[in-house]
Amino acid sequence: MSTIFPSAEWLKEFENKLNSDERYAQIAKNWEGDMYFLIEPDGNLKTQVIMYLDLWHGKCRSTELVTDISSHTPAFTLKAGYGNFAKVLKGDLDPMQAMLTRKLDVKGNMAVMMRSVPTVLDFVRCAREMTDEIL
Repeated sequence: MSTIFPSAEWLKEFENKLNSDERYAQIAKNWEGDMYFLIEPDGNLKTQVIMYLDLWHGKCRSTELVTDISSHTPAFTLKAGYGNFAKVLKGDLDPMQAMLTRKLDVKGNMAVMMRSVPTVLDFVRCAREMTDEIL
């Protein structure tokens, strides 16, 4: 099945990938924190997309394409233009470098994020492995 990022189908497939990936389950076993991806219009993306992911101890408890940003209060919000999200997914932009250079704006406890670099990198690995089409 081919899913295009960003879409509801992509988000559901990503949830399934996170929940079936043994390596991610092991590396992220201590992670506690849900998040928003705020994907700003850029290039081929004409409207903002907000994705919600509830991540807990190596599992993704739920995902949702959100229309009302106040529907959740996640521990982390990652905000960037579509182009920078796409570069991370294609492997053209290192996720930690993107955060440190603010190409990917992070709201939330950066100390937790920096202590969890292996979890962040494996989360991105999972996203890259199941993403075959960028908008």
